Amino acid sequence: MKAVSLYRPLVVEKALNDFMESFFGESPITPSDQLLSYIPAVDIWEADGAYVLEAELPGYEEKDLEIHLDNRTLVIQSKKEEDTKKKDDRENEGRYYIRERRKSSFSRSFKLPEDADQESIKANFKNGLLCLEIKKRAEAQKRLISIGK
Repeated sequence: MKAVSLYRPLVVEKALNDFMESFFGESPITPSDQLLSYIPAVDIWEADGAYVLEAELPGYEEKDLEIHLDNRTLVIQSKKEEDTKKKDDRENEGRYYIRERRKSSFSRSFKLPEDADQESIKANFKNGLLCLEIKKRAEAQKRLISIGK
């Protein structure tokens, strides 16, 4: 009886290309300096008086990230370079059969709502989780109006 397995054609193709590179050198289909694309998982929700955005970025460090605001568009991006010194040390020890950890980059853009206070965005990064808190403008927040007698 065969076991059930997840079909990942791109991962299989990449592993096969890496394996072939180990025997025949760099493949014209997947050059070794190619940037791999990664799209981080993001959750966005509305809390009292603020919007919260959380992005999962395992393996990234604070120095790898760039967050900027252009008009009302919030952009989170990164270009992660591989450590060539460590790579050279490992290559002297032997050959790779599978090499999936390479350079990677991503860019995610989010259009902020009109009631977002662009001056009060706070960012926190801990254990591979980026958390952005975007406060709502005071005049846009819900308030109770009492009925006068």
